[in-house]
Amino acid sequence: MSEKLPRVTAVVVITALERAGFYLSRQSGSHKIYKNKEGRRATVPYHSGKVLHPKVLASILRDADLTVEKFKELL
Repeated sequence: MSEKLPRVTAVVVITALERAGFYLSRQSGSHKIYKNKEGRRATVPYHSGKVLHPKVLASILRDADLTVEKFKELL
């Protein structure tokens, strides 16, 4: 069974993505789109203070090609 996802806010996810080499490409409404040099794109729904749903976090990690372990290391 896969490791349990941490309960985090969008700000924490954005910090981890930036440490992994992603940068803010653009923003569309409440969604911030991050890209890296390889062209991978991860979209983070930004609602300050709200904890992201585990399925949303799993989707962001899949888009960014990050494992749960690697994500926790970046925190």
